[in-house]
Amino acid sequence: MANFTKDAIKESFLNLLEIKPYNQITVKDVVEECGINRNTFYYHFADLPALFKEILDEQMDMLINEDSDISNLEESFNHAVKFVMDNKKAIYHIYNSINRDIFERYLMRVCDHVVKKYERKAFENSSITDRDKKLIEKHYKYVLFGASIDWLESGMKSDIQGDIHTLCKILNRLQPYMQEYFPG
Repeated sequence: MANFTKDAIKESFLNLLEIKPYNQITVKDVVEECGINRNTFYYHFADLPALFKEILDEQMDMLINEDSDISNLEESFNHAVKFVMDNKKAIYHIYNSINRDIFERYLMRVCDHVVKKYERKAFENSSITDRDKKLIEKHYKYVLFGASIDWLESGMKSDIQGDIHTLCKILNRLQPYMQEYFPG
């Protein structure tokens, strides 16, 4: 029953975020939407930021634990961005709230995971040093994070998946030139 209640609270919160900005949502709104009392909410969560952080942590855990066979950076990014695409308004409301930092930390963790997951496959049989791998990981993590932040700043109006697709195509065309600097 406890997990059912927690899940209902999370769903109610995300439903409210689809309708209105984060700073206009109260615990009272969540409990009314969910059909529970305030004590039940506070039994499960300390406050609204703790609720949102748990939702993001669960999404991150699901992303990490999935056994999908990701073969390229674009596929990995698209897989990771699914939660954001499925909850665009909610994410946009959080991004434009005082608790933006919670989402930015989550986004950086996602970008880090995406790049590391891809990097393990891409450099599997490579002679690139660990130091160089880490440098490449950091670079691509920041590129993905920056592209995501730009997209959020623009009001999510552009096609981020299309942008990442184009970027990956460009990187693939550059790969022969990269071989010169990072021979495998």
